[in-house]
Amino acid sequence: MSYVAVGNEPVRNVTGRGSGMAVMEQWQLRAAFAQRLSQMYGREVPAYMTLVDVTREVNEDVLRRSGAAAERLGSIGRVTAERHGAIRVGTPAELSQVARIFGALGMRPVGFYDLREAATSAVPVVSTAFRPVDGSELARNPFRVFTSLLTTADAQFFDRDLQKRIDRFLGSRRLFQPRLLELADRAEREQEIPEALGEEFLQLAVAAFQLSTEPVDKAWYETLEQVSSVAADIAGVRGTHVNHLTPRVLDIDELYQRMTGQGIEMIDRIQGPPRWNGPDVLLRQTSFRALAEARRMRGADGVIKPGALRVRFGEVEARGIALTREGRAHYDALLSEIDRRCEATPMVNRAEIARSVWERGFPATERGLIERGLAFFTYHCNRERARDGGYPPTTLTELLDHGWVTAEPIVYEDFLPRSAAGIFQSNLAGEGTRNNTPADTGYDLKWLAGAIDREVLDPLDLYEQQQAHSIQTIGHLLELDHTVVEGLASRTMAPRGKES
Repeated sequence: MSYVAVGNEPVRNVTGRGSGMAVMEQWQLRAAFAQRLSQMYGREVPAYMTLVDVTREVNEDVLRRSGAAAERLGSIGRVTAERHGAIRVGTPAELSQVARIFGALGMRPVGFYDLREAATSAVPVVSTAFRPVDGSELARNPFRVFTSLLTTADAQFFDRDLQKRIDRFLGSRRLFQPRLLELADRAEREQEIPEALGEEFLQLAVAAFQLSTEPVDKAWYETLEQVSSVAADIAGVRGTHVNHLTPRVLDIDELYQRMTGQGIEMIDRIQGPPRWNGPDVLLRQTSFRALAEARRMRGADGVIKPGALRVRFGEVEARGIALTREGRAHYDALLSEIDRRCEATPMVNRAEIARSVWERGFPATERGLIERGLAFFTYHCNRERARDGGYPPTTLTELLDHGWVTAEPIVYEDFLPRSAAGIFQSNLAGEGTRNNTPADTGYDLKWLAGAIDREVLDPLDLYEQQQAHSIQTIGHLLELDHTVVEGLASRTMAPRGKES
């Protein structure tokens, strides 16, 4: 399978069913959208292009240094192609329209992230991520968009009067043209679209996420900013925009140093697991700080003057192995231990504490992750193993030890609430305000699914299915008894628990 780089237009040579009409499949539409969004964002935020250039240089250096090992979690083609974007919307209706647009691109909502709980400062949003879920679709183009919704009914942040004002403002705006939504629905329904209509869709979709040139009401924006600069970015302007666009890097620590060396101000640390000598797991993220961007501001007297807002930033990520439910629980426990030690010894560098906790508490090899059921892998029959007439063993350990089967790590395709909140917090204009009295606002997974009228998929279920399918496949190829296959599958699954 070849990967379609974000910097390349997709090949559009698919023939329509029975018509001879050139059409674009959903993955082609997705690849083209990602590429054009990247170009647009690069024009709007030039520092993003510096980030992309440094990312490419680091990846090339890692590939030269490490060879095939550098591609253990994805070929350089995929890593080069990979991006995730982030957007923010204000109402359930706007989120539903976003779901329709990304549905046209073959992207489904995966995961529920409550950044209100994950953040210590005021980040009044809940989020999901739209992405491909099928392995072949991820292979063609793994574009994702982390999409956040303002929780206007949450009294922790907004009193009744401000909530009404926000709802009135949001109700008066239109983010997406009816024609865009019409084309989106057709592309999702038919899973393809005629090329000419696909071109129209792409132009409308990219334009919808450009930074608005409309003047910003200075007093209204500042009112919201006192509560949360995230709220101001969502409900203080007439449109939405790409908040950040994120390339994938093979050595995020090296990238952090190189960006700093070029005089670009980075946030204070890399979010996620620490750097260590064992397997990379889940997701590590960092960013350069939000830059002041020129915006026209309307004063109370109606006069429009030049101004600036500090909202958008450039993020970069390094992806690791997906963890099981038990693995996620263990990960969270280690993070809590790191927090406790940092609080008890504030003079000690957090990175040193994190590395120490990690080395004592986490398996240092992929085999250790497998044996403890902490991570997801796909299993494949080893075609190079010489057939000696013997029967394959009936345990996963023996199948691996005797070369019948090999294990390939499943890449983590999703996000971490705490890391996302950490990135958001590091780029806020201020801490904002919040009332920490818990309130039942109803913003949960079930509510979100109802708001967009779509099932929000559990990412761990997707990884479990991928792993289980590989085990079923090796069972068939090795002609193992079905009870043995069921036993292999059950021993690679950890019991269900609360996902962080």
